[in-house]
Amino acid sequence: MLKYLCGEIYRVVHKKSMYIYFGAFAVAYLLLVFIRVGADGAEQIIRDAETLSGLLPAVIGGYLFAAFYTDDLHAKNLTTLIGFGMGKSTIALSKLILMALSGALILSFVPLFMALAYTVFGQAIPAAALGTVYAWALKALLEMVGFSAIAAIVVYGLQRPTFGMVTYLLLSIGLVDQLLAALFRWNVISELAPGLAAHLMSGISFRLLSGVITGETAILAVLEYAIYVVAAIALSVLAFHKKELEF
Repeated sequence: MLKYLCGEIYRVVHKKSMYIYFGAFAVAYLLLVFIRVGADGAEQIIRDAETLSGLLPAVIGGYLFAAFYTDDLHAKNLTTLIGFGMGKSTIALSKLILMALSGALILSFVPLFMALAYTVFGQAIPAAALGTVYAWALKALLEMVGFSAIAAIVVYGLQRPTFGMVTYLLLSIGLVDQLLAALFRWNVISELAPGLAAHLMSGISFRLLSGVITGETAILAVLEYAIYVVAAIALSVLAFHKKELEF
């Protein structure tokens, strides 16, 4: 597995499109900060982090999901991997590990880049504000990994890159959670099981964020998140085994 993980990371790191893609968003953010110079930097960067936490799972996670999950379907590499003796369970787990590692690496630099952007334009960011920005980045990472695990069920169950990509994007922009939350507010459901929206992925990640910011324990949210991810991995492996590979 380690050799495969290293090979995938090497492949993605050497994609020129990645640097162009992320570079474009970096330039756009620099322009945004430049336009708003004069506002309180500490308050503004926290508002930026809150806004970006809803965008980064789609912006960053979308690219990584396509690179790690759908590229193999386009190139029909899965048959090659299995032919060399790599199990389907190992492949499914490896993909999620790749999403988590690469997402964590990129998101670890995002708050620093945001703070640097403000510093360049004369607004120093205090450590406390930067810590809050990192908390919002963690929320984005948790959603990115969770949504990848769920979308992988579609990837391996249907083995259609477009369906998998669309599923991930619908999850990452919050459309699925919003529709489910609206459904859970329906009187029949809300009376039988109130508060279900808080147990959706977005609700769980927000409760974990609150715990990080306030310093309170969020054991139940951690357990729920783990259940989501483990169940999604199990279902994606099951779907992978049920679906015949296309050559």
